[in-house]
Amino acid sequence: MAIVHTVAILALDHVVPFDLATPIEVFGRTRLPDGRSPYRVRVCGPAPEVETDAFALRVPYGVDALAEADTVIVPGRSERAGPPPPEALEALRDAASRGTRLASICVGAFTLAEAGLLDGLRATTHWAAAPVLARRFPLVDVRPDVLYIDNGQVLTSAGAAAGLDLCLHMIRRDHGSAVAADAARLSVMPLEREGGQAQFIVHEHPPVPSGSELEPVLAWIEDNLGRDLTLREMAARGGMSERTFSRRFRQQTGTTPLQWLLRARVRRAQYLLENTGHGIERIAAQAGFGSPTAFRERFKRVVGTTPQAYRSSFHSSSRESPAAT
Repeated sequence: MAIVHTVAILALDHVVPFDLATPIEVFGRTRLPDGRSPYRVRVCGPAPEVETDAFALRVPYGVDALAEADTVIVPGRSERAGPPPPEALEALRDAASRGTRLASICVGAFTLAEAGLLDGLRATTHWAAAPVLARRFPLVDVRPDVLYIDNGQVLTSAGAAAGLDLCLHMIRRDHGSAVAADAARLSVMPLEREGGQAQFIVHEHPPVPSGSELEPVLAWIEDNLGRDLTLREMAARGGMSERTFSRRFRQQTGTTPLQWLLRARVRRAQYLLENTGHGIERIAAQAGFGSPTAFRERFKRVVGTTPQAYRSSFHSSSRESPAAT
């Protein structure tokens, strides 16, 4: 008989209910081809009851149960949560020292980082929390633009939906694609989303100071994205030399004029992919990429997926049906 793999889910005060429920459902409903369950799921914590932001939750097992786990999953906690209890952090460190697989969902990465278990590793979390994670834990190599990262023993995922991707990835690693695909079907979830896929977020550039000389230039750029804009033309619009314009632009926005222009064009393309049925050639022209080939290459470089895949995920069926791409 196959050995049952124990999955312990660490429940702390102000745990995010969805983050907690996802591994319970996914691992708890997984079945092998002969119908047997390969996982035993246990909810563990330092207190017999924890508060979420909406209700209280009973915790059947203490943190000592982490010592018997093969995998420990750390869900995210809400902004109201205080520091993780010392006994929980110590239990995570002990688990790591035994070689236990550790995984976090969304901002659960902060708990792993607090325990020192992400130092020197690549890690991800929800894109909105990534700058905070990087600032608070400078030894962590934060990657905000992927769905999940598998370092072998330690794994991290982005938002709550990416936590589901991560759980399916672990099942596939443990028991193969067929078992993982069956688990995905039970979750009404596609299996093919890979960890390196982007979170589909193009981060906004920091706002320039109010009254800055760049404000009218940036507005003009946004209005002329479909044109073949050059650094010389943008600098002239701002009444500066190219060198002065580039220096002030970086000082006030944190990036170069051409990189800012690329991001603006990608944002425009995202909007068109989401809200229109325009073909790729038309969108490439409207966003100023010049050619469909250049559009596909640069869009994928920034967003992490193809325009067609992005449209498939985010185009509303209530809008105009997308044209062939």
